[in-house]
Amino acid sequence: MSTHDSEARDHTMVPKGPVQISMEETLQNDPLLAPLHHLELWNESYKHKGPKDAESHFKAIVVSPQFEDKSMLQRHRMVNASLSNFIMAPVGETEPPKVHALSIVAKTPAQWKVMQERGETVTPSPNCRGGDGRVSS
Repeated sequence: MSTHDSEARDHTMVPKGPVQISMEETLQNDPLLAPLHHLELWNESYKHKGPKDAESHFKAIVVSPQFEDKSMLQRHRMVNASLSNFIMAPVGETEPPKVHALSIVAKTPAQWKVMQERGETVTPSPNCRGGDGRVSS
């Protein structure tokens, strides 16, 4: 298992850090996504190498009526644009961006309702397998 420790964990056990809180606030306050019907931001950094308090890998579950008549690619671009300060290094900066990976689930309220009625859930991202595809120790 390539988590920070050998105990089984999930995103609900990871305390929110400053990057996650700031990302959530950014999404909640983005007028291009408003009004948000549902928002979850999971810190999945524990599945990867790095410090225990890392905030580098996230899954965003965003439900907005603004996604109506938009393709999946357009929806993802909207979320990426909202979080661009976290996922892109500023021009001329040598520091890497705060967030290394962002998985996005972007649904309309009607799609989300159907998922809920069917008992469907969003699955966590898989554990990291390392840069070469092997499970790291």
